[in-house]
Amino acid sequence: MSIVVTGATGQLGRLVIGDLQTRGVPAAEITAVVRSAEKGADLAAQGVRLHVADYDQPETLDGAFAAADRVLLISASDAGRRVPQHKAVIDAAAAAGVAQLAYTGVFGGPDAWFALAADHHGTEDLITGSGLPYTFLRNNWYAEMYTGDLAGIIARGTVANAVTAEGRIATAPRKDFAAAAAAVLTEEGHLNRAYELGGDTAWSFGEYAAEVSRQSGRPVTHTTVAPAELKAILVGAGLPDGFADILVEVDDAISKGALAATPGDLSRLIGRPTTPIADTIAEELAKLG
Repeated sequence: MSIVVTGATGQLGRLVIGDLQTRGVPAAEITAVVRSAEKGADLAAQGVRLHVADYDQPETLDGAFAAADRVLLISASDAGRRVPQHKAVIDAAAAAGVAQLAYTGVFGGPDAWFALAADHHGTEDLITGSGLPYTFLRNNWYAEMYTGDLAGIIARGTVANAVTAEGRIATAPRKDFAAAAAAVLTEEGHLNRAYELGGDTAWSFGEYAAEVSRQSGRPVTHTTVAPAELKAILVGAGLPDGFADILVEVDDAISKGALAATPGDLSRLIGRPTTPIADTIAEELAKLG
């Protein structure tokens, strides 16, 4: 079995490659598609094959895939430009006739109405139109997106966003999503299926703040700010105006329950309960010392 992972030097890609090897896939049977051989040097040192490619230069994907390959297309990070970038990968995979194309999309799939989902809708349409055997991994938000600024949250004493008190989200950490990707790439029975992946339990930001406060011993609360105020904060932090609008809309989606469902696909794929948000908070606090 030969497995190809795109975006392999990203945080999710590295975890997937590690999980594949834990599952017994030899490093020599894994290809990491990377933008820079230098960034993938540690993977190459493990025996992983590197293929240097740029999504914006489709010709660089020549030779990346073969007919027997199982491929994981990890969605690119540049919202608004991802569909043509993903198309380059899909076209190359289709030309090679790969055995499976798995894609990390967005929770809710075609029912996800917020703007951030548009690129994922377009990509899934391209994949189904290609005729390739596919697996859609529709990931909910990574828990680390909310613990990445834990030191700042504790210092400010508040989690500020535009999510209402009733809004809930079913996150899981990257390691859980990576384990699911490794599972569908190495097991049978996952072709032409879509999985809605998220945590077993949806939490509110009030509950999140209370847990941070409990573990840190510092008072932390949740503050709901107006969408315009959140946008001003994000733009002031250096985010482009359009991307700030997208993130504000995500908070609206959370408030309306778009990311709160707990279908259980993730825990079934990984064969264990998903990692609770309290554990991710504890791991981040341990890093802070």
